[in-house]
Amino acid sequence: MKLIRTEDAVGQVLCHDMTQIIKDVRKDAVFRKGHIITEEDIPVLLSIGKEHIYVWEKKEGQLHEDEGAEILRQMTQGTNLTATQPKEGKINLKAACPGLLKIDSRKLIAVNSVGDVMIATKRGNTCVKEGENVAGMRVIPLVIDQVKMDEAKAAAGSEPIVNVIPLHKKKAVILATGSEIFKGRIRDTFTPVVEGKLTAFGAEVIDKKILDDNSDVTTQTVLDEIENGAELVCLTGGMSVDPDDKTPLAIRNTGAEVISYGAPVLPGAMFMLSYFHKKEKDGSEKIIPVVGLPGCVMYAGTTIFDLILPRLLADDLVKKEELYSMGEGGLL
Repeated sequence: MKLIRTEDAVGQVLCHDMTQIIKDVRKDAVFRKGHIITEEDIPVLLSIGKEHIYVWEKKEGQLHEDEGAEILRQMTQGTNLTATQPKEGKINLKAACPGLLKIDSRKLIAVNSVGDVMIATKRGNTCVKEGENVAGMRVIPLVIDQVKMDEAKAAAGSEPIVNVIPLHKKKAVILATGSEIFKGRIRDTFTPVVEGKLTAFGAEVIDKKILDDNSDVTTQTVLDEIENGAELVCLTGGMSVDPDDKTPLAIRNTGAEVISYGAPVLPGAMFMLSYFHKKEKDGSEKIIPVVGLPGCVMYAGTTIFDLILPRLLADDLVKKEELYSMGEGGLL
């Protein structure tokens, strides 16, 4: 560090806090260590008796922590995110809209492995609210070598690490299967639970039906609902491995691409995820999730459906390998 005249300090970095004392008003740091001095700061520094101050003697190839934080922001900030101003080497990212938080975990680990820099985020594949803090990043030392930041940029690659994907107001259909409710022996308490979960995320339930245990009828009903505009089909009941539980067969017979029957999540092991590829009149393809919901969704507070539903509403396709990886943390 070096001692210089305050009037010559614009653009320099303070080495220590500068305290301002105003009787009966305040006694606090008016500028913090690491602050970059601006033209407007000069009168304030002179008013607290600082005609000379100690500043960092910046060397070629070094960056101030705020400069480093800005580089971290550039490699982290993706779509639907806003950033705070750098402060003491730290920047936060906030969600600009409600949606699904997506994190490139591989890149996040790679950047954090560089050393002297850090990025922390909320858990990926979860819903976030508008204005919610979703990530924070900072440079650890007050001054960092440009070489270190170049290494971090190389680890991050060209695509941003964090994004927020808006949820779509999908048109959903709920099909409850089972002879016991179809014939009126018991009341359907499953459909209201599923409907509540869907509408909580802004989905519109356009149809609800109760079907008998007939796989052919169930298959045709799914296809009819898709033809009539359904963008998400949820089937309840008949999802176990008992011989009379025919919902998985009915889903397969629609021609949908089955991603998985079963998931390493409790409650929710008997969950079925599939995607129906619908050909539109203009030649394009629309992908419609068709899911079989196990009985636990009806009575348990949090299940596999709660983990997967935001991704279905965000059109974020779930891969089989991602379902397998949910075993860690899947004991809900």
